[in-house]
Amino acid sequence: MIDGVVNDAYQPIVRLSLQGPGGQQHEIDAIVDTGYNGLLTLPSSIVTRLDLPIRSSGVATLGDGSAVSFDVYGVTVFWDGNARDIEADESESVPLVGMLLMDGHDLSIRVRDGGRVVIQATA
Repeated sequence: MIDGVVNDAYQPIVRLSLQGPGGQQHEIDAIVDTGYNGLLTLPSSIVTRLDLPIRSSGVATLGDGSAVSFDVYGVTVFWDGNARDIEADESESVPLVGMLLMDGHDLSIRVRDGGRVVIQATA
């Protein structure tokens, strides 16, 4: 189970541990974004800090209809007690946890400042 909290801006936040290919680790606070259907986004500062290897590039269509290109990097995320090698999309925003990373899990959010966020594997 992954626990988090709703911040004062009403964003559901979870803390994740990441690891780069050289073993370097870094913790992030990420917003749970049910409108993002990918795995995880990371800003370039974290990509650089962990020296993540580039895997590919992609193009996304934003809510306003504009298209943006981005690079995709390999990273290890510690998710629900397990190390998972995933691909993270580079984005100059706060890190986002997407729906694909939560696949096979239930998401519960107590929507209020300080409310509990729970991501739990389904039986």
